[in-house]
Amino acid sequence: MTDTKKAPRFTDEERAAMKARAQEMKAEERSNKDKAEGERAVVEAIAGMQVSDRTMAERLHAMIHETAPNLWAKTWYGMPAYTRDGKVVCFFKSAQKFNQRYATFGFEEAAKLDEGAMWPTSYALTKLTAADEARLAALVKKAAS
Repeated sequence: MTDTKKAPRFTDEERAAMKARAQEMKAEERSNKDKAEGERAVVEAIAGMQVSDRTMAERLHAMIHETAPNLWAKTWYGMPAYTRDGKVVCFFKSAQKFNQRYATFGFEEAAKLDEGAMWPTSYALTKLTAADEARLAALVKKAAS
C-alpha cells in the first residue's frame, strides 16, 4: 500500500516571493561586488599618485569613509570619487593628473551644497591641514546626507 498524499506545494504567492528574494540576493551580490571593485580601483589609483598627492588622497579617503559611510568609492576619469545612488558626490584630482600646481577636491551636482545663489564647488589643495580636513569633512557630511 502506498501513501497517496501529495507533498505540500508552494502557493503562487510563495513561489513569487521566493523568486523575488532570489533576485534581491543576486542584486545584493552584484552590488557588493561593485562596491568592492570600486574600493579596489580607488586604492590602486591613490597608490599610483606622487607622494604629496597620495598623502592627501589617503587622508581624504579615510575621512570620507568615516564621515560618510553611505558613499561608495569608485574611480571617475581615473580619479578617486565617491558616489550616492550611482551619482558622483565628490572627487579628488591629483595635481599630476593634468600637470597642475595643486590638487583639487571637488563636489558635483549630486552634493547639493547650495548656499544662496553662489557657492564653491571645488577647492585647490597644496597640502591638507587638520583645519582643512575638518572643513572638508563637514562639507562631505552635508553633501552625503
